[in-house]
Amino acid sequence: MQTGIVHFGPGAFHRAHQAAYIDTILQSDPRWGIAAVSLRSPGTVEALKAQNGRYTLAILDAETRFRTLQAHNRFFGPGESEGVRALLRDPSVRIVSSTVTEKGYCLSGDGTLDLGHADIVHDLATPEDPVSIVGWLALGLKDRRDAGLPAFTGLCCDNMVSNGKKLRAAVLAYSERLDPELARWIADEAAFPDSMVDSITPATDDRLRALVAAETGYDDIIPVSREAYASWVIEDVLPEGSPDFASAGVVLAKDVGAWERAKLRILNGAHSSLAYLGLLIGHETVADAMADSELAAFVEALIRSDIIPSLEPSPLDLQAYAGEILDRFRNPAIGHKLAQIAWDGSQKLPYRLLDTIREALESGRSVDRLAVPIAAWILFVRRQAHASAAIVDPLAARLTEIGAGEHAAEDLLALRQIFPARVAEDSTFRDAVLSAVSAMRQEGPRARLTPNA
Repeated sequence: MQTGIVHFGPGAFHRAHQAAYIDTILQSDPRWGIAAVSLRSPGTVEALKAQNGRYTLAILDAETRFRTLQAHNRFFGPGESEGVRALLRDPSVRIVSSTVTEKGYCLSGDGTLDLGHADIVHDLATPEDPVSIVGWLALGLKDRRDAGLPAFTGLCCDNMVSNGKKLRAAVLAYSERLDPELARWIADEAAFPDSMVDSITPATDDRLRALVAAETGYDDIIPVSREAYASWVIEDVLPEGSPDFASAGVVLAKDVGAWERAKLRILNGAHSSLAYLGLLIGHETVADAMADSELAAFVEALIRSDIIPSLEPSPLDLQAYAGEILDRFRNPAIGHKLAQIAWDGSQKLPYRLLDTIREALESGRSVDRLAVPIAAWILFVRRQAHASAAIVDPLAARLTEIGAGEHAAEDLLALRQIFPARVAEDSTFRDAVLSAVSAMRQEGPRARLTPNA
């Protein structure tokens, strides 16, 4: 098996989703082995190396199925940058993909590169020793240009609207600061397709390890699990010589936007709403929250009456898609923890809920129900801060400081890293959020779940 793909961020989602598709491709075309690269921590790549890239995928449905995957064949952790750089120069490598979460791309609230981000400041000062995915892509493309090699394709697999376009713009903005000629070469030669990925993937825990050991007889330290449903849509701009993604069930589309927006707003928007409301009520998992009839009815109304209108017209059957998602949320075999979904709210809310809210305001539609999950996030931050409990978020220190203050709701809405002025300064939205916060503080987290509340 050759190495044809370099992947930054080989976490559970990548290994349960993209690697499963690539494993299928490898059955007929051995050129597309994946090199796993972790820029921050060695744990996953060391475990993959110890198991020669082998691990178990548990597909959790009415009946659990197990699949052995072995799509990764090279492994690089922190301190192995020379090996990564050499690999990016290898002409066999045609795809450089990434799942580093929204925060890993060092973008500002408006989706452009944050030139003041500490990682970008570091990389611009020492471009031969990058720490960011943007810096690594630029360095790898520079080396290929200098060697007379074709550009590789940058394939973002994280949940961001227009993720390929955003990544391309970030790499170009970064490269322009270092070498305008390099930026022009990248703009002319490198593809950055938009993509949409979808499959609910719970975090790996000891319960999963025990299940895999009991059912397969393999003492796997890094198994992964996901629901049976999986979808991957890639913009059809891949250059000649790319993997045959379609043969593994990937959809190649001229415009990924419809799928992307539907997934981000319906599935991810509902997930975040369930997470913050469910945690305040006392639920632990998505399935638990969906078993709460009042909360489930609220989320369904949010999707069908508030989110879907922001996506129309669409080539997709959005109401049917919504029904599928609600059924997937109810899957009792998926122990998807609400606390995990609540991580990194400052990075997720703009894409998952605030874009919908902005469009509703511009169209004159009500935002009363859409304001409720925002209020729940504010109360979640406030609760964590007052309990001296951890907030997993790149803005954790600032959120904790504000959440502990007397005017937490108003001050959180003033954070422009999260809330753009055109939304936060709209009196309709602001009043709806503050009213919901007040009601939920006085009457409890269920105060705004009923239609007439």
